[in-house]
Amino acid sequence: MTTLAASRATGAPKVSLRSVTKSFGTNTVLRDLSLDVATGEVVSLIGASGSGKTTLLRCVNLLEQIDDGVVLLDGDEISAIGLDPNPVRRRVGIVFQSFNLFPHMSVARNITLALTKVLGLENDAATQRATELLTRFGLADKAGAFPDQLSGGQQQRVAIIRALAMQPEVLLLDEITSALDPELVGEVLDVVRELKGSGITLLIATHEMAFAREISDRVCFLHAGSVAEIGSPSQVFGAPRDERTQQFLRRVRSN
Repeated sequence: MTTLAASRATGAPKVSLRSVTKSFGTNTVLRDLSLDVATGEVVSLIGASGSGKTTLLRCVNLLEQIDDGVVLLDGDEISAIGLDPNPVRRRVGIVFQSFNLFPHMSVARNITLALTKVLGLENDAATQRATELLTRFGLADKAGAFPDQLSGGQQQRVAIIRALAMQPEVLLLDEITSALDPELVGEVLDVVRELKGSGITLLIATHEMAFAREISDRVCFLHAGSVAEIGSPSQVFGAPRDERTQQFLRRVRSN
């Protein structure tokens, strides 16, 4: 049984955080946080800077070791101390605010590197997968270009394609438009729209409120490292129940 089928058969969430706590020194960034994300679901994380959105994503991808609680993937704990993170990261991709492309490699090589080195694909197979994805997202003519020859929006699209090439079951997107000029934001968000409904599970930290309302199955508002409110986009944005959510949305809308 595939992991996707297994998750659906058992009814387990695709990703689950249970009473997760994470501190950096005396600063507690995640505080007894619990969140379930279903297979194929799109969940957007919103909240002020410092509310814990990025740290949450990094804990799911095992880039940060949690201090307490558990992180589960298809019902299996992945956060245990000493667990090899690499098999998890093959299933859970992440795209950062900064593009993190290798500047000395072409677009195509940025995408195929992990396919050949990590997945063990032959060069031809890796190149074919990269070409198909670049074509799908309108960048086929940039395969031979280097990152500094691309716009910021194109670089971020390549970063997303690089993550997708690994065929992850879960994709984490960390404020992927925050480093872009406003006129470039739309082309990156179009890529995410393309992914919705593809079967991939998306957990998105974003400050783009209109986009979160459009794209999400559920919206999760974080405050001081905890889930203050979670619900459908229409409920969270249209009739927020928590006073902290109301205050945050008033501030965002007044800017």
